[in-house]
Amino acid sequence: MSDWKFAPVGAALAIGAALLMGQEPAVTGPGATRPQGAAGTTASAAAIAASKQDPAAVERGGKAYATHCAGCHGATAKGGPGAPDLVRSLLVLDDEKGILIAPVLREGRPDKGMPKPNLTEPQIADIVAWLHVQTYAAGHRVTYVFQDVVTGNAKKGEEYFNANCGSCHSATGDLAGIAKRYDPFSLQGRWLQPRGRGGRGAAKPSGKADETVTVTLPGGQSVSGKLEHIDDFNVALREPSGAYRSFTREGDTPKVEVHDPLKPHNELLHKLSDADIHNVTAYLVTLK
Repeated sequence: MSDWKFAPVGAALAIGAALLMGQEPAVTGPGATRPQGAAGTTASAAAIAASKQDPAAVERGGKAYATHCAGCHGATAKGGPGAPDLVRSLLVLDDEKGILIAPVLREGRPDKGMPKPNLTEPQIADIVAWLHVQTYAAGHRVTYVFQDVVTGNAKKGEEYFNANCGSCHSATGDLAGIAKRYDPFSLQGRWLQPRGRGGRGAAKPSGKADETVTVTLPGGQSVSGKLEHIDDFNVALREPSGAYRSFTREGDTPKVEVHDPLKPHNELLHKLSDADIHNVTAYLVTLK
């Protein structure tokens, strides 16, 4: 029983042992702070402020981490061969003011393959601050500052667009000059989530993208309008006049037909690979 209870703690300490090697979600951009010394160790100003860490300590901690920890745990603290992911480490997540992390940084975990890092107490405190920002940013995505999304192959993106999107959209028609109207990140959000459900960068809701529904009653009368709600038991719509109508569903009665103008987008979203997304975005940003 005792082995079962304490084995996870040992594993957590091992995570802490390899402990200090970085995370990647937050990146450069307006208002971002980059701890120098290792690629990928940036943290947004919002994450630093919200996690209540000293920006100067985080800056120093990023440098110390890059020097003493990143070689094993990776520049973003997400782990490496034989070294654990510190961003998800229970030891790091449960730590308060270095109570759990500091002992590991002071002595290492030789039994787990982590040598004593020979850090000073100020360095330990700074690394603790840096790690807390990384775990905070990982759990609060709105504090991220996003990197350049234009990393794909524009030529391959054009080929994909022509094969999958060209029947509805045209580079010289409805999409002409679109890259002048939106920055690359927003443009990517708009074509992936044209109904506006994708958070920052996604399109704002448009009447042209509204789902509509036709409800045909048992007597043959039909009512159509903008779909407001639908589940197995009810369907609600708003008629063009503004009137709100709601109907109880019992199996296939009444008959309900939903019309989604963005159905092709939704279907495509499940088929897209990461490479497809970046390639199409790289192509769309050329449409100026």
